[in-house]
Amino acid sequence: MTIELFAHPFSSYCQKVLVALYENATPFTLRMLGPVHPDNGAALAALWPLGKFPLLREGDRVVMEASTIIEYLGIAHPGTTPLIPADPAAALQVRMMDRIFDNYVMTPQQKVVSDAMRAADARDPAGLADARAMLDEIYRWLDARMQDRVWAAGDAFTLADCGAAPALFYADWSHQIPAGLQALHAYRARLLARPSFARAVDEARPYRPLFPLGAPERD
Repeated sequence: MTIELFAHPFSSYCQKVLVALYENATPFTLRMLGPVHPDNGAALAALWPLGKFPLLREGDRVVMEASTIIEYLGIAHPGTTPLIPADPAAALQVRMMDRIFDNYVMTPQQKVVSDAMRAADARDPAGLADARAMLDEIYRWLDARMQDRVWAAGDAFTLADCGAAPALFYADWSHQIPAGLQALHAYRARLLARPSFARAVDEARPYRPLFPLGAPERD
């Protein structure tokens, strides 16, 4: 059976899954979403009324949510890079860091972006300030954590790094990581150099004009 991924290459959560697929060279068919592919959007809506993506379909199986999709890939299509450790204690650390990147980096980063997309009279200054404050706090926490490790949960590239890559990539565009947090900057640079994420970034380059805050040229 063929894996179909309903996704858009510029989406952070879609990139999270793409990194996992590329890490293990897992074959799949991209069902590109967007106005020029209305049939894919209609198929997505039929599978998942909320219309959220990414979404994976393989035969009769439908899997929603990026982290769950990566878990599924590890079960149904294990590769040479296990993204969730077999050891339960190590796996717990990976899942914890995955939730931290999703909830405390991606979520406030998306708040900054969504606020910029609103009309001036509909913006949320208090919510925006809270989102920026959360990013400042998690940046400091992550910098301290990354002082003595290569990847988010230790020495191996895992699910947590699949999420960290697009989260930190876009977060630094939206609310720049302070220059003094050198360990976090170094980790972000390692993520950008990882072939699986570098491929996802390159595939998304044509869509950079869509970024409402203006995509910087440094990445």
